[in-house]
Amino acid sequence: MMQYKRLKKHEIKALLLKYKHFALVSLYGFAQIWFQYCERTVQPKYFMYSPLDNYIPFVKYFVVPYLFWFIYMGIGFLYLGLVSKKDFYRLCIYMFGGMYLCYILYLIFPNGQNLRPTITENDVFSRIIKHIYATDTPTNVAPSIHVFNSIAVHVALVNCPEFRKKRWMKLASLICMLTISASTVLIKQHSIKDVMWSILLAVVFYVAIYQVPKWLPTKSMVSINVKEVSSLK
Repeated sequence: MMQYKRLKKHEIKALLLKYKHFALVSLYGFAQIWFQYCERTVQPKYFMYSPLDNYIPFVKYFVVPYLFWFIYMGIGFLYLGLVSKKDFYRLCIYMFGGMYLCYILYLIFPNGQNLRPTITENDVFSRIIKHIYATDTPTNVAPSIHVFNSIAVHVALVNCPEFRKKRWMKLASLICMLTISASTVLIKQHSIKDVMWSILLAVVFYVAIYQVPKWLPTKSMVSINVKEVSSLK
């Protein structure tokens, strides 16, 4: 019995060491603390609006993909954390780097929006949206973290070799990313401008995390160049 318990403890310890990288997800908790600080202190001076917003309808049913955002992020972290540490770390840098930069931008460029409609219906979708409106002020909207994080998860997944092999999974992730992004404007949580700024920020992070490393010389390339120089001597 004692031997069995020791074996169990050893297995648990080995499991914790193997997946200790999941501790980085705690950065999301710190991000939420900073976000709540911004919610309490930032007074909007700039209001995000585009004439295109007038042509975007309010569709209460899109609150479902809007909330699915939390599950989508969880799936992304869990899958990559189990399958590829390298891609898990990339997602952490991408997502948390972008989130923390957004909070800095909110403090430098205090913004908000005045697009929310008055909801009179009392069905389940309407009640959920009313609750979101009551708990999440229409401030700190540009760039949209909802959109940015959705792009970050999709990019991280499709750049994972194991995930990339499965076409249906890539398509499912793309649909999730697009519907979550669309939901931000369809339930009037964001202006189309917020979405555009999020896409721009996501592109910058994509280039920095996934493209720049490709342009840098690898160790093998450096060693080959050193050998070539030595041979010339």
